[in-house]
Amino acid sequence: MRYLTAGESHGPQLTTILEGIPAQLELTREDIDTDLARRQGGHGRGRRMQIEKDQVQILSGVRHGKTTGAPIALVVENKDWTNWTKIMGADPITEEEEKDVKRKLTRPRPGHADLNGAIKYGHRDMRNVLERSSARETTVRVAAGAVAKKILKTFGIEVASHVLEIGGIKAENTEYNSVKDLQERSEASAVRCLDNEASTKMMEAIDTAKKEGDSIGGVVEVVIEGVPVGLGSHVHYDRKLDGKLAGAVMSINAFKGVEIGIGFEAASRPGSEVHDEIIFDEEKGYSRRTNNLGGLEGGMTNGMPIVVRGVMKPIPTLYKPLQSVDIDTKETFAASIERSDSCAVPAAAVVAEAVVAWEVASALLEKFGSDQIDEIGENIERHNEKVRSF
Repeated sequence: MRYLTAGESHGPQLTTILEGIPAQLELTREDIDTDLARRQGGHGRGRRMQIEKDQVQILSGVRHGKTTGAPIALVVENKDWTNWTKIMGADPITEEEEKDVKRKLTRPRPGHADLNGAIKYGHRDMRNVLERSSARETTVRVAAGAVAKKILKTFGIEVASHVLEIGGIKAENTEYNSVKDLQERSEASAVRCLDNEASTKMMEAIDTAKKEGDSIGGVVEVVIEGVPVGLGSHVHYDRKLDGKLAGAVMSINAFKGVEIGIGFEAASRPGSEVHDEIIFDEEKGYSRRTNNLGGLEGGMTNGMPIVVRGVMKPIPTLYKPLQSVDIDTKETFAASIERSDSCAVPAAAVVAEAVVAWEVASALLEKFGSDQIDEIGENIERHNEKVRSF
């Protein structure tokens, strides 16, 4: 599977084209809109989310509620486009008209793509960088991920996420009975945190940051349950699934770190407290006594839940901006201020779900076929039976 996204933050729409989705998958707009709405939620979101009511249009590849096997085109309109038609229009403009274009950006924000992107692509107006590097692009990545999650769910594989930390406040009570339990409790929290006490403190920290014109980051975790043994490969470095998952999480805007299982904590433990003992049950087959390695060994799934964590830095747009340099005058100024969130960690958890689900679904189809849903299901069942009796 693969997908390509297109569109700018204040352009007319965001678009993604998905290729390699199996035929006969039941898929409706509601399957996607649910996750789009989840991405827009969470304590700390800014005014943009009051303008946009993200809903998908399925323009190809789906007929009468089922995929056809052809590329799927998904579109999400930007409602705010009506206020930006002259600023972001595609048609050429004269030099005189260019002088009247508002919101030209010449003061790059520390921590953002503004300056590097302008240097790389030769833009004197850094809005060309800002508009594409904006996290608004993750809207259609979530749409793509929703399709991947529907593929996984069709085969009994469940995906959920939650927030472990915001602004230095860590959740202590993070126990859950199943991925379904995790999902329900996470969705019930305004910051997608399982710990009620920590949730309250996180919201207070977000409010304080907003009041002070600052921003805060955090840590999210994605869990996928019901994954067959053997997705990915140990044979080549670029086929290792944990490598692909790490790359996918790091590709999310503002993410600066990723862990699989206990991650960096493994560095401070002896091997006897890190590696998961193998056990066998006549009915279930092989499993692990613990899941410190997050469901992945040697670049492959081992049948335990996949556990991936990502670290999101504070959003670089600040209402008390840091020092920067105007690229035209070279004078020192406070960096430009764009409309932004004080904290988007709860929303980022949904984005992380999407990119992780996409990689797992892609690995699933690579192993079990990708033409049509029924054939894939039969292949998975035969494989699982073989694993149980191995």
